[in-house]
Amino acid sequence: MADFALNGFSSDQTEKILQFQDLTGIEDLSICRDVLQRHNWNLEVAVQEQLNLYEGRPSMYAQDSRSRPPQVVDDSSSRIYYDYSGSSSGRGEMLDLYPLILWKIQALSDAKQELWFLLVYLHKDEAQNIDQWCRGTLGNLEVVRYINTRTLFWACNVQSGEGYKVAEALKSGSYPFLAIIVLKDNRMTIVGRMEGTPSPSDLMSRLQTIISHNEINLIRARQERAERSAAQSLRQQQDQAYEESLRADQEKDRRREEERKAREEQEAREKEQLNAQEMEIQRIRREKELTICKVPHEPESSNPNACHLQIKLGERTMKRRFLMSNTLEDVYHWIFSQPDSPVNFEITTSFPKRTLYPCREILTLSDAGLTHREVLHINDLDD
Repeated sequence: MADFALNGFSSDQTEKILQFQDLTGIEDLSICRDVLQRHNWNLEVAVQEQLNLYEGRPSMYAQDSRSRPPQVVDDSSSRIYYDYSGSSSGRGEMLDLYPLILWKIQALSDAKQELWFLLVYLHKDEAQNIDQWCRGTLGNLEVVRYINTRTLFWACNVQSGEGYKVAEALKSGSYPFLAIIVLKDNRMTIVGRMEGTPSPSDLMSRLQTIISHNEINLIRARQERAERSAAQSLRQQQDQAYEESLRADQEKDRRREEERKAREEQEAREKEQLNAQEMEIQRIRREKELTICKVPHEPESSNPNACHLQIKLGERTMKRRFLMSNTLEDVYHWIFSQPDSPVNFEITTSFPKRTLYPCREILTLSDAGLTHREVLHINDLDD
């Protein structure tokens, strides 16, 4: 049916057909196509006309052009309504939003397509304490973070043409006004309304309650999409497996030959690598042996100028005495000469951590600020 209905249409026309279907809930794409064609592919006019039919109203062309925007149908039996204007009596409200409201079609489409809650904020400059509420509540960091992570946010001033149309469609009473819309039973539905100036904590509590009560609708929609995607993926995999089976015999011989060549090349590389590694090990061993002669003699422990070092190398702690007049390079040479020392390493103090070697200039232990007893750490720079 979809292929027949959309055959021969441009991408723009196809997109309008699909949008019209999403917004009206009409499953037959041929009907969606015919309605749009009758209205010269004007999506808003076509949706408006369909709304009039649902409400039992005459065609929009027979009405005064100054008539108000379409009204949203009330489902008074299941309302959720929060009033912060000071009234002690509350009345619940959930408005069944016809999926063809003409304001901000893109916002509704995005929320439906991406399966997010849509939070609508209607602002009025003359509302009491509106500036303080916007800064203190709507601008609260926790509120902003929650709205950004759980909803798509759309806002407008009711004194603008678009804002007035939305206010009429949502039947807002006082301001500021908030409405939460979500995909429910395959139509975008208002599941919560709030009017007045709640505190940040009250606003967060109400938003969390409404969203938690209606999260199941998005979960179900995501599951349905996942099932459709899985079914489509399975069909693609089956088609791909069939095509691959036709080429299986040829591919076996080709892969076998490639694997043989790859195996030979890998063996050659590994042999060359082992030879290079062995040569590097021998070079480092010779360099360590030559470095030993660069290490100064260890002073007696009783020497007043002796620096007693504890050097932590991995799990091992080494002890060695140097003179305060010896250099950091002398310490480096002694560490490097150890069989298990890294090839490239740095020497640091414990706390506060300072890098002693490598350094720009070679300092004595005294000039480097070391005391007669120090704990040093070796960090492998190749790790």
